[in-house]
Parts: sequence; C-alpha cells; structure tokens
Amino acid sequence: MAVLKFRVYWEEDDVIYRDVLVKHSQNFADLHQIILRAFEFDQKHDATFFRSNDTWQRGREISKEVYDKAYKVPPLLMEDTAIGSEIIDTNQHFVYLYDFVKSWSFLIELIQVIKNADADMSLEYPLVTRVEGVGPMQYGTKGLLGEKFADIEEKYDLSEAKEGFGQEGEEDADASDEDADEGEDDADEDQQESSGSEFFEGEAF
Repeated sequence: MAVLKFRVYWEEDDVIYRDVLVKHSQNFADLHQIILRAFEFDQKHDATFFRSNDTWQRGREISKEVYDKAYKVPPLLMEDTAIGSEIIDTNQHFVYLYDFVKSWSFLIELIQVIKNADADMSLEYPLVTRVEGVGPMQYGTKGLLGEKFADIEEKYDLSEAKEGFGQEGEEDADASDEDADEGEDDADEDQQESSGSEFFEGEAF
C-alpha cells in the first residue's frame, strides 16, 4: 500500500490550496469527500473529476454518477475507481468540478508518494495535512463571517439599517419641510377663524 499526497488548488487563486493524504487503494469518492471537507463545502451537489495534464486540459471523467449530458466516452464512476489505478505519472494531475451551477473548479496535483514502509498506518485516511489561504465561501458572506454574524444580522436587521442611512443635507431638508408644514398649518387656522361656518360647506366628514 502507498499513501498519495495531493495538493488541491482553488482554480481562481493558486495561493489558496489544501494538501490531502489518501491511500492509493481508496476511491475517488473518498477524494471527493476530503476535498469538500478541506474547503468547508457541503456535499449536496453534483461533482466530477477529469484526468488532466500539465496544462490542465480536461480528459476522461471520473464522475459521481452518469449525468444527462453528452460524453465523448462513458465516464468512470467515483465509487468504482481506485485512485491508484488512475496514477500514470509521478506528477499526475486532475481537475475537480463541484456544483455544476456554481462551477467550483479545483486543480489537483500529485506531489508525493509515500511508500508503505514510511506511511503512518495509525492515521485515518483520507485526511487534510495542510491549509494555505482563506478558501472561497460556498454561500457568501455569512459563511465568511460565521454564524455569529448571521445572528447579529438577524437581531439588528442590518439590511434595513443600511437603507436608513441618509445622505448629507437630508436632515436640513427635512427640518425645512417641517417648518414649512407648520407655517401652512398656522395659515389654515387663521383662514378657519376668519371663514367661520364656511369651513363646513361642501361634503360632510
């Protein structure tokens, strides 16, 4: 048995990556799950791997399931495909695509093969061994700032508070409007006193 160390980069920023260890006998479903765990993503969406090369071209798919789309060749299935069976290069590459709507894309590179004699068999594989950079947030700012921010946002209704901020000069304008309204009210009272019963002419309230 051998242990494979992969470096998994977020495609949009290669300074953000995770190192993961898997046994060569484990399957691509195991690799799929540890990548999502490493980047703190859920496991609710569709996913597929592609065999790749040094220029990250996408080759044959190793997919979570057979999807309703056109394939050049039928995909392999993650649960049925051992990772070691797809290692044909000491610098083997894969592309991992998660959530076909959002198209989260990760670049995977084999960086080390640990032989059986050197592997720590007391560890539970697969596992994450290194985390570099703040990963992308799957569902936006609440994920970035955590559950506490979500609680604060709900308690104080920050979205409404943001809309409530006025622009400079609005307070003065409001004060002028109030003064104008008071002047109109005084004028109406004077007119009512002078008109007397004429105020009640017309439709009744």
